Amino acid sequence: MLQKGGAFLLESINPGDVFTPEDLSEEHRLIAQTVADFVEKEVIPRDAELEAQKEGLMRELLEKAGELGLLSADIPEEYGGSDLGKIASMLITENVAVGAFAVGHGDHTGIGSLPIVLFGNEDQKKRYLPGLASGKIIGAYALTEPGAGSDALAARTRATLSPDGKHYLLNGEKIFITNAGFADLFTTYAKVDGQKFTAFIVERNTPGFSLGAEEKKMGIKGSSTRSLIFEDAQVPVENVLGEIGRGHVIAFNILNIGRLKLGAGCIGSARRAINLALQYAMQRQQFNTPIARFGLIQHKFAQMAAKAYAAESTVYRLTGIIEEALLGKQAGPEIAAAIEEYVIECSICKILGSEALDYIVDEMVQIYGGYGYIQEYPAERFYRDARINRIFEGTNEINRLIIPATLVRKALKGHLPLIGAAQALAKEILDLRAALPEDDGKPLAAERDMLARAKKLFLMLGGQAMQKFGDKLAAEQEIIGCLADLAIQIYAMESAVLRALKSWEANPDTAAAKLDLARCYVHDNFPLFEKWSRESLAFLFTGDTLNTQLAVAKRLCKYQPGDLIRLRRQITERMLAAEKYVV
Repeated sequence: MLQKGGAFLLESINPGDVFTPEDLSEEHRLIAQTVADFVEKEVIPRDAELEAQKEGLMRELLEKAGELGLLSADIPEEYGGSDLGKIASMLITENVAVGAFAVGHGDHTGIGSLPIVLFGNEDQKKRYLPGLASGKIIGAYALTEPGAGSDALAARTRATLSPDGKHYLLNGEKIFITNAGFADLFTTYAKVDGQKFTAFIVERNTPGFSLGAEEKKMGIKGSSTRSLIFEDAQVPVENVLGEIGRGHVIAFNILNIGRLKLGAGCIGSARRAINLALQYAMQRQQFNTPIARFGLIQHKFAQMAAKAYAAESTVYRLTGIIEEALLGKQAGPEIAAAIEEYVIECSICKILGSEALDYIVDEMVQIYGGYGYIQEYPAERFYRDARINRIFEGTNEINRLIIPATLVRKALKGHLPLIGAAQALAKEILDLRAALPEDDGKPLAAERDMLARAKKLFLMLGGQAMQKFGDKLAAEQEIIGCLADLAIQIYAMESAVLRALKSWEANPDTAAAKLDLARCYVHDNFPLFEKWSRESLAFLFTGDTLNTQLAVAKRLCKYQPGDLIRLRRQITERMLAAEKYVV
């Protein structure tokens, strides 16, 4: 049975029910290899030219990708697409992750095309999707305004019906629009009569539409980023996308799948960064020894690998769920609703992937030492390019706010029995004991017990916060942030553990690497739960009540430390033997 969004906080999951990268079909692996070959042969040799924004190059490469079917995975076959499914789409996104090209490709295939795929009418799909699938038409997405970034519904761009009723006249400005310099088609938003937030398809040659200058950016320099200017821009009425006043449905659902795809792209960049840093560390010698043999460097590689493994496990777990949820869904609204069910998990994948990548590229620079600061070496570029991911697709702060807010909304509507679970826990919580986990013959018994305790801790803190603040909880952003961090790490730890267990159940002899990575990730992150709980409880309570609650939290957070030093050495030794990131 398909698990509901957010239900991971309440339910135990069977490892066999979770999709993992090890479940990829031969067709999936062939797709991944095709993308990797394309990137190696076509993109990397011209990366310096892309970085310098050579005129027409990004578009040329996107058209070549289109010829190989790398732009059409999410587009139905009847409109010129390949309709490969979400798993294949994520694989393409992951393996295309090289600098600015990944940004251009991701923007076109994701938020640049999906609004029409999901919400376009038959005429709009026939007009635009074949070109978007082949790369003959390049798409872009325009939501952000100077005064409306995270608060998208505060947009000031207006749309007024022309006197003859044939056009909407758009007036306003959009900023930071990826692919703007060469895109043919823009999905944008304006308020009809200043009130009804509505989506529009705007063609490049629209009268009254123009572009601002290229932005000079910290990273992803090879991508095009410009503002869009609408001065009585004449958009035909047939280019209204979806319904008047229902633009928010399109905007938010497109961002959901965009967040998942961003997580996949971060995985690809993370793996590439680890491999480059590993190769450098094996060659670079100090004191007649490769620096890869030094304990503190091995510590870095193990941490980098564990974070990449957890993010990868999380993204593909959710992708498998969404693939299943979309089976039999044909209409755009049906598809959007199926994706919307997993708003929480999409935000988690975005946060987890972008923050794991930031950690990894930071350590990459450190491993390269002084050379990491020099443009001639790859670490400097990785470091600059990665930073945007915590801002793209809604900042990580906004995504953290989304997680508890969505959980509360689901609970109040009766879609998720969070309130009942929190009340039941409150009755038994004083009897909780820090007993050793039972040995059921399967690995990761201690880690599974820690995970179960983490879920209880989330219910305890969430229930108390809701009880104290009620419908005003949304204003307490620091508490919401702590709850979000708990949920993020619960989902990440669980995904890592379930993947390792599934691998062990399939073949115990080949699961050692995954078991070690899961152990490392859980033991490295579980101590944070007590920190977050102390911070939250000290805000919620005082005096004897606080002391009682702290004692309960301490029991829930109690665990037997693992030998992380030895574990990290084992993880790194495997990578040194393989000369790359391995699981």
